[in-house]
Amino acid sequence: MKKLNLYISKQLLVGFLLVAFSLLSILWLTQSLRFVELITSKGLPVSIFVEMTSLLMPRLFVLLSPISIFIACLFTFNRLLSDRELVVMKSAGISPWQSSKAVFLVGGILTVFSIYMNNFGIPGAEKSFSELEWKVKNDLSHLLFREGEFTTLQSGLTIFITSQEKNGSVSGILINDERDPQKKVTVVADKGRIVYSEDKPRILLIKGARQEINLKDSQFSSLSFDRYSVDFATPSAGKKKDAGVRSQNLFELLSAGSNPNLTPQEASRYMVEGHKRLLNPFYNILFALLGCVGFLIGSFNRRGQAKIIFTSIFFMVIIQAGDLAYGNMAVKRFYLLPLLYINFFVPLIICLCLLKFNRISFFPKRKKETVYE
Repeated sequence: MKKLNLYISKQLLVGFLLVAFSLLSILWLTQSLRFVELITSKGLPVSIFVEMTSLLMPRLFVLLSPISIFIACLFTFNRLLSDRELVVMKSAGISPWQSSKAVFLVGGILTVFSIYMNNFGIPGAEKSFSELEWKVKNDLSHLLFREGEFTTLQSGLTIFITSQEKNGSVSGILINDERDPQKKVTVVADKGRIVYSEDKPRILLIKGARQEINLKDSQFSSLSFDRYSVDFATPSAGKKKDAGVRSQNLFELLSAGSNPNLTPQEASRYMVEGHKRLLNPFYNILFALLGCVGFLIGSFNRRGQAKIIFTSIFFMVIIQAGDLAYGNMAVKRFYLLPLLYINFFVPLIICLCLLKFNRISFFPKRKKETVYE
């Protein structure tokens, strides 16, 4: 039995990795499209792009893990049944419960890993992603400059620099500022440096001139300076974006009801998220069982196992839809939270009963067709 369980476990793991990698690649591609502009239009290095998209992977993996193991179980056990391997196992007296031990093993490993990712990996990744996104838009504004090119940082603000150093110092600077509709300002300087005041990016200019034209009366003024600073922060600069509910740890989520800074609906949303973090990793086991129960208790059909496959997919979709629907309902009416647990435990108990207490009499055999010659 140990060799048999290892054989099935290996097939499940290989199938899971192939499916998970394929789905992650597709989702990574769709998610990364919104960051391509940072590379093409703002001149950020590819390393920042890779880092930002990589920080999305933990959350995507946890979402796709139950579906991936479900597909892997469908594929693996359908092949085992088509190759008559399950038929031989049943003939040798191996019960469906014994045959499902490999499913419990793989599902349990994924469950433990998902629990870790839900409570440690994802909160850390979300915080890092939020901080990096803020830095890209504000704190790392010096990365947006392109040597020898006019760079538009925001509407009405254009900057040209001749050269730029890694420490943030620049030389040969020209700034055209038309953010104020009443005036137009042009600033030139020999040298400058990127500095931050109250988390707002500024450029400190050294030895230059400031020219201003009042657009109302066309009055011109000019000023020479030794030091001058220009604020080129975006409207959202100085205020870091909150990473949201995903960045909170499990204790903070479950105790959100006693947090005076949250409204009742926000507290409900936080607590529902906490319960889902506890429950959702175990969907790896449930969906793995859904993918194999039909093949283990059903009988071999030469015409294919389409009925078993479509039935398994139908119940998987129903359970997944129920988890999403009941979660949204519990946010608005917290007393409906038990529906999340009912949606999980009822199918799980049914699958366990079918595997453990399966009897041939419960599933009547198909009548043999009489062949007349």
